[in-house]
Amino acid sequence: MNKLYPDAASALAGVVHDGQTIAVGGFGLCGIPEALIAALRETGVKHLTAISNNAGVDGFGLGQLLATRQIKKMISSYVGENKEFERQYLAGELELDFTPQGTLAEKLRAGGAGIPAFFTRTGAGTIVAEGKEVRVFDGEQYVMEYSLVADISLVKAWKADPVGNLVYRKTARNFNPNVAMAGKLTIVEVEEMVGLGDLDPDMVHTPGIFVHRIVVNANPEKRIEQRTVRAQ
Repeated sequence: MNKLYPDAASALAGVVHDGQTIAVGGFGLCGIPEALIAALRETGVKHLTAISNNAGVDGFGLGQLLATRQIKKMISSYVGENKEFERQYLAGELELDFTPQGTLAEKLRAGGAGIPAFFTRTGAGTIVAEGKEVRVFDGEQYVMEYSLVADISLVKAWKADPVGNLVYRKTARNFNPNVAMAGKLTIVEVEEMVGLGDLDPDMVHTPGIFVHRIVVNANPEKRIEQRTVRAQ
């Protein structure tokens, strides 16, 4: 099975549709599949539910899809870098399932592992627990959280081999392994393709069984949200 596609547009062709749930890797702008996000914008699909730690920034990352009004709901942990997100949310134009960061990571991991739900102390006794089942274990309250499974997962990795084994680079790993697991169909953007057998098995972060399509973006932009430099 050939998993390598010539570009991001062809990797998305025929699999993205209106109303889907899309999980996207990254933390801030670190480790986001920027070429795949831009290609998703160009498809024009709408009414998406986006699962992501954050909503990008204005004009980049998922911020592009907010600008074009392609996202109807965000399931995320941090949304403070995007003014368009703020405007749409306060105007009642965008739904938000605000989820603690560790809980979001576990919801994705659990979804990929076939675990439908789990209990966590995070959020117990707060608005996070409203409307959710709460049980007591060893005298402590635990909130039941449902796992997440996405129709499509968009992932960024450093290297891949032809069968889809992935290696991430340093902090760009972040949410990407969990997002890769949680997708019914996972599309990966990588900086480098290597030959079969070139990756040390002990260095593989995501096994190829979770990966369905691969596209190479050898020169990603890799923006930084807020660049701070020392005065001369």
